[in-house]
Amino acid sequence: CGSGLSGDYISDEGHYWIGMDISPAMLDVAVEREVEGDLLLADVGHGIPFRPGMFDGCISISAVQWLCNADKKSHSPPKRLYRFFSTLYTALARGSRAVLQLYPENSEQLELITAQAMRAGFTGGMVVDYPNSAKAKKFFLCLFVGASGTLPKGLGTECADGEETHQAKFTNERTRFRNAKGKSVKKSRDWILEKKERRRRQGKEVRADTKYTGRKRRPRF
Repeated sequence: CGSGLSGDYISDEGHYWIGMDISPAMLDVAVEREVEGDLLLADVGHGIPFRPGMFDGCISISAVQWLCNADKKSHSPPKRLYRFFSTLYTALARGSRAVLQLYPENSEQLELITAQAMRAGFTGGMVVDYPNSAKAKKFFLCLFVGASGTLPKGLGTECADGEETHQAKFTNERTRFRNAKGKSVKKSRDWILEKKERRRRQGKEVRADTKYTGRKRRPRF
């Protein structure tokens, strides 16, 4: 889960999440950022330490490929991958999904990762965004627990004449208005009140709301 950047989006969508990371430094950053998810220091190569059927879904960004490395003499990439996928399969509820974005070094790594996932009981497959682009190309391992679902189409895979291409737009500008779903602008008073209310529902200690909540301070306090 790193510093919990993706977790912020998950929280904004109204979900509860638990993040795992092998790096104490990254988790320290997540704590400083006051992310809403619970954090766990753990090596996913040792497995997912949760009871069966606990989660409705799993998201991973640029992490699974590191299990292909043997950082210690005792590390066996096939065994670590199988341990990860088999325990993940157990921890997911039936009918749930896992989407794992990864950067494989070569086709052998890709085959190894996919084979261990299927061996653990998952169905699904690989979805590739912009397969003909050297920079925008991304691999997504989309997995299903139980009944096999329909794989989504990768972005940039259809470019028929007159058809609109689906491409991501990259910009450094932040959105300052409500988006299409009517969500409050981040760091605004409404956004802060919504976040505090979510934390109260989770049973966490939250300061009382006042007229100063969300008010910007002057440059010189």
